[in-house]
Amino acid sequence: MGEIATQLAGAVGAGNLLTGDAISDDYAHDEALSTPGQKPAYVAKPATAEEVSALVKIAAAEGIPVTARGSGSGLSAAARPVEGGLLVSFERMNSVLEIDTGNHVAVVQPGVTLAELDAKTAEHDLTYPVYPGELSASVGGTVGTNAGGMRAIRYGITRGNVSGLQAVLATGEIIRVGGRMSKISSGYDLTQLIIGSEGTLALVTEVIVKLQPRLPHGATVLAPFDDFEQVMAAVPKIAASGLAPQILEYIDNMTMAAMVYNDKLELGVPAEIRDRTQAYLAVALENRVADRLGEDVETLGELLVELGATDAYVLEGNAARKLIEAREKAFWNAKAAGADDIIDVVVPRTAMPQFMAKARELAMATGGGALGCGHAGDGNVHLAIFCKDPDTRSQLLTDIFGYAYELGGAISGEHGLGRTKTKYYAKLEDPAKLDLLRRVKESFDPAGILNPGVLFAQTGK
Repeated sequence: MGEIATQLAGAVGAGNLLTGDAISDDYAHDEALSTPGQKPAYVAKPATAEEVSALVKIAAAEGIPVTARGSGSGLSAAARPVEGGLLVSFERMNSVLEIDTGNHVAVVQPGVTLAELDAKTAEHDLTYPVYPGELSASVGGTVGTNAGGMRAIRYGITRGNVSGLQAVLATGEIIRVGGRMSKISSGYDLTQLIIGSEGTLALVTEVIVKLQPRLPHGATVLAPFDDFEQVMAAVPKIAASGLAPQILEYIDNMTMAAMVYNDKLELGVPAEIRDRTQAYLAVALENRVADRLGEDVETLGELLVELGATDAYVLEGNAARKLIEAREKAFWNAKAAGADDIIDVVVPRTAMPQFMAKARELAMATGGGALGCGHAGDGNVHLAIFCKDPDTRSQLLTDIFGYAYELGGAISGEHGLGRTKTKYYAKLEDPAKLDLLRRVKESFDPAGILNPGVLFAQTGK
C-alpha cells in the first residue's frame, strides 16, 4: 500500500478499503446512459460517521476528490467517481436504527435501501412514501438527488419527507441539522440545503424520515385517450377533484406497448381501443376503508370518461401491482431499446402538453425520437431520447431544456444534474443565481474536494 492507502485503511480497516484491480467496474458508474465510467483510486466502506469523518480529513489534507455512493441506481452520474479520487461507499451503513412510532419518524443510515425501509415500517403499519420507482435505491442517494417519484402528487418529494440529517462536512466535522420535530424556524435551514446537493456540500451519514399511515386498500384505474390534448387537460381536473390520487401517471402509447410486451401485462383493454389510443393515464387511489375506496374509484371512472377517456379500467390486486411495477421499469425498457439518454424535465403542470409536443417535434427534426411517460400530477416528464450522434444530441437537449425554461420549468425534477446535465445548467441558468450557488458551495467546501464536476465545472484535483 502507498502512504495514502495506508492512512485510509487505518480509518476503516484494511478489509474495507479497495485499491487497484480489487475495485470492480460496478464502482465506476451509476445508471446514467451518456457518461462513461471512471474507476477511483480508492473505495472505502465506512461503518460509522466517525469513520467517514476520518476519511474526509485525510482526503482534505491530501487534496483527494471525494464521491459518495449508495446503491448506484442514479441516472445523472453523480455517483460516478473522479480519476484518482476516493469513493465512499455506504454499503456497510445500512441499518434502520429506529422506528419512532410516537413521532412518526424513522432514523436510518444512508445505505438502507427503500425496500429494506419499507419492510421495517410495514411491521408498524407505517410507510415512508417517497417512491422514485427503484426500491433498490438507497435512502442516502434519494436525499442526494431530492428524489420524487410517482407518489409525489400526494405525499411530496424527499424535501418534504426528511426532517433531519447527520452529515460530515468537507473539513471532517460532523453536524446534525433538523431533528424529530415537525417544524423549525431557527436560522438557515441546512437540512433543506443539503438535500438535493448531490454530495457537493456534505456526506450524509444519518437520515430522519417522516412516516405516514400505511393504508390497507388500493386500486388503480387505467384510462386510454384517443386525443393527447385531452389527456393533459384532464390532469389538473383530476388533481382538483378531491379524490387525492396517490399516483397520477402519463404513459404514451409506444411506452405502454413496450411495457405490455416486456412485462406480459394483461390490462383488459380491447385491441381496437389500444390501436387508436395516443396515451394513457394511470391513477391510483388508496383508503383505509374498502367501501370508501370503491366509491372513489366509481367517481374517478365517471370523471375520466367525462374528460374524454375512451373507457376506464379498474385494476386491483396483482394487475394493479404489475402495471405500477412495469411503469417503474420504464427506464430499463428504454435502455434495452437503445435509448441514448434519459431526461426528467419538469414544467408547470398546465404546460405539459406544449412541452411534450415541442420535445417530440425537436427530436423528430434530428431524425431521432423522444418517447416516454411522466408524473403528470406534478409536471415531471420522463423522456427516452433516441439520437445517436453526440453533437446532434447535445444541441437537441439544449433546445429541449431551453424550451422547458421558457415555460417556467427546469432541467431536472428528481434525477439531479450530476455530471450529465451540468453543461446545460451552466448555459441556461441565470448567471446571478449560479454565482450565488457557487459561493454556497465554496463556503461548505473551500478546497473543492466534494464531488467535483457535479453541478458546476470541476474545481477540485
